[in-house]
Amino acid sequence: MQRKEIDASNLMAALAVGSIALLVLGLQPILLGELLNARRVSLEGVGLVAMAEIVAVGLGVLAGDLAQPLSRLRSVAVLAALASGAIDICTLRIEGDVGFALIRAAAGLAEGLLVWVATAVIVQCAKPDRVAGIFFVVQTAAQALLGLLLAHLVIPAFGWSGAFMVLAGLMAPVVVIALFLPGQLAALVPPALSGFVWSARTALPLLAVFLQLATLGSLWAYVEPLGKDAGLPAQAVETLIAICLGVQVLGGSCGSALVRKLRTPTTLLLGSGVLGVVALSVAGTAAGHTMEFAVLCGVFSFTWLFITPFQMRLAFDADGSGRIASLVPAAQVFGIAFGPLAASFVVEGEQARSVPLVSAAFAVGAVATLALGIAWHRRGHPQVDA
Repeated sequence: MQRKEIDASNLMAALAVGSIALLVLGLQPILLGELLNARRVSLEGVGLVAMAEIVAVGLGVLAGDLAQPLSRLRSVAVLAALASGAIDICTLRIEGDVGFALIRAAAGLAEGLLVWVATAVIVQCAKPDRVAGIFFVVQTAAQALLGLLLAHLVIPAFGWSGAFMVLAGLMAPVVVIALFLPGQLAALVPPALSGFVWSARTALPLLAVFLQLATLGSLWAYVEPLGKDAGLPAQAVETLIAICLGVQVLGGSCGSALVRKLRTPTTLLLGSGVLGVVALSVAGTAAGHTMEFAVLCGVFSFTWLFITPFQMRLAFDADGSGRIASLVPAAQVFGIAFGPLAASFVVEGEQARSVPLVSAAFAVGAVATLALGIAWHRRGHPQVDA
C-alpha cells in the first residue's frame, strides 16, 4: 500500500512531540529509584506506579485511535501538553503508592494522546517502519541525555522533585512545536475497503509486541535495585541507565538500517531469545560482579531498540492498511506496563532477585508466539507489503 509523503517539518514536529511525551518511560528507573530512596513509595509500589502510568499511556493512545481527531492534531497536542505539565507539577505534593499511581496515571493519559499524535503522522509516511525506527532512536537519545542531566545535576541539587519539574518544563516547547504539526490528516482506509478483519494473523503481531515489551519492562523497572544487588551504588546505577539509553540509540539505528534487509519474523524471534538469555544471566549474576551486570544491561538495551522497527514492519506485513501498525504503540506500552506489575508479585521486601525470572518467562512467551506466526506464514498465507 503506497502512502503519501508527509512534509518534513510536519514529521519532525511529530517526532519531537512523541519523543518528549515518552521521556518519562525511559527515565522511570531513575525517577522511581529516587522516590524509593526518599521513601515516597515502597519497593512493592514501584511496579504499581510504573504500571499505572504506562497503562494510562496505552489508554491515551487507544483513545486517540478511537476518536480519530485527525483534523485537530494541533489542538489535541496543545491541550495534552498543558495537562501533562500541570500534572507533573501536582506530582510534587503527592505521597504514598496509591497517590503516586493515580497522579501518574493521569499524566499517562495526556502523554498517550501525544504519542497518538506522533503515531498518526508516522503511519501515513511512505516508509513507516523506518520512520518508526528513527522515532525510537530520537526518543531514546533524548532520554539518555536527560537521564545524565538528572543523575548528575538536577537530582543531586534538587532531589526527585527537581526531576518532575524538569519534565513539566519540557511540555512548554511541545505547545510551540504543535503549531508545526499537519493541520489535518486523511483517515486511514476503512476496514471494509482495505479488506482488514480481526483474525489470528492480524492479532499475533500485537501479542508478540506485548510479550516482548513485557520482557523488557519487567526487568527495566527494577534495574536500580538489581544493580545495587550486584554491588553498584545508586549514582552508578543511574549513570548505567543513562549509558544503556545511549546503547539503545545504537541498537535503534542499526535496526532502522536493517529493517528491510533482514527477515522480520526471524529477527524478532532471535531478539526475544537474546532477551530471555540475558534475563536468566542477570538472575545468575553474583554480588560484586558489577562489570558482568553492566555488560548484560548493555546487550539488553541494544536488543530492545534493535527490534522495535521490526515490530512495526511485522504489523504492516500482517495488515497493509496501517490499522494494526497504529495499535503497535498501545501494545508496546501495555506490555511494558504489565511486565513490572507481574514482577511486583515476586518482590519480597527489599529483594528483587526473582524479577529476571519473570522477564525470562515473558521472553519464552514471545518466542512461542513468533514461532506460531512463522508456522502460520509457512502454511501458505501470503505476506502483505506496506
